Amino acid sequence: MTRRTLPLEPGQRQALTEYRDHDPRPFVRERCAALLKVADGQAPYAVARHGLLRPRDPDTVYHWLALYQDEGLDGLIAHTHGGNRRHPFDRREELVDRLRQGPGDEARRETAPTPAGPPPARWTLRAIRATFDWLSGYTLGGVWRLLGRCGLGVRGARAQQFSPDPGYAAKLARLRRVLRAAATDPRHVVVVFWDEMGYTRWPDPGTDWGPLAPAAAPVADRCGSDNGLWRLIGALNARTGRVDSLDGYVVGRAKVIAMYRKLSGAYPRARRIYVVQDNWSIHKHPEVVAALRTVPRIRPVWLPTYAPWLNPIEKLWRWLRQAVLRQHRLAADWPRLRERVNGFLGQFAHGSRALLRYAGLLGDGRLARWLRPP
Repeated sequence: MTRRTLPLEPGQRQALTEYRDHDPRPFVRERCAALLKVADGQAPYAVARHGLLRPRDPDTVYHWLALYQDEGLDGLIAHTHGGNRRHPFDRREELVDRLRQGPGDEARRETAPTPAGPPPARWTLRAIRATFDWLSGYTLGGVWRLLGRCGLGVRGARAQQFSPDPGYAAKLARLRRVLRAAATDPRHVVVVFWDEMGYTRWPDPGTDWGPLAPAAAPVADRCGSDNGLWRLIGALNARTGRVDSLDGYVVGRAKVIAMYRKLSGAYPRARRIYVVQDNWSIHKHPEVVAALRTVPRIRPVWLPTYAPWLNPIEKLWRWLRQAVLRQHRLAADWPRLRERVNGFLGQFAHGSRALLRYAGLLGDGRLARWLRPP
């Protein structure tokens, strides 16, 4: 960024010098001294930090500079000790309301690569400074510090949860009822979250330790092998963290039916096994429905459509991808990769509080609250 300067006519310099040397008000002498130093080529930041009797916030010197350029010497003197300048926190509500709306044409003038370009999709310091007239005299560092004093900063966004299912509320209420039933009678009522996933032999790139030279970046080595796809069915016990799974090249009707029967054998004392699952068409296939009649203790609980946030086993799949599948070195050893995946799931065969915590089934989340004993 170009350094802020202050070109002065001889008469302007003479007036500033006169006030600096003879005005009885200390704040006037200080401001005039600061502006004369800037006019002599010193950086406003350096003047604020090291060029005055006591260090100043650089924004203060930039504000004096803006006052003088906009209103002249009279304006510089009239704004005593900040004058009408509002405390940054007084503008917080204004900032928050405008930031919610996204950048507009004001930001485009400074940030778009061409005059006809669209405004940016997200806020930047340049876009914020261009949008608010009262920030025009600030450096980008000054804008950043002011936003920080107002409790504003850069944060990662989260996707808005939305399901188009018209029966969302009713399905959510049923999920709550079965979780409360498991919490009330854990010996006889079991709730498992069920889902399918697939993974390939090729690793996805991930972060890893190694030399910092650009040419030595970690490589997700695929070893020249053909890719492949393997599939899993998993069932996560909502109270204990136990995981049951089946895998295979094909996960279809036969594998789903086999998984139901495996769950029935896994919980022989349960009077009711609620299986919370999504609306994949295979789950409702006539053959699967007919097979369910042979294990009447199992009752499907249908999630709202497009609502993965209600199925905590999705977190287990994320953990699996991060711990085993990302940046792995087994692209050339398909059997060993599958063995490692099954080993990861097998560690939860007898339950895990760590998994429950990771999946949001322990703590203060909505599902965790519904699972608390009465």
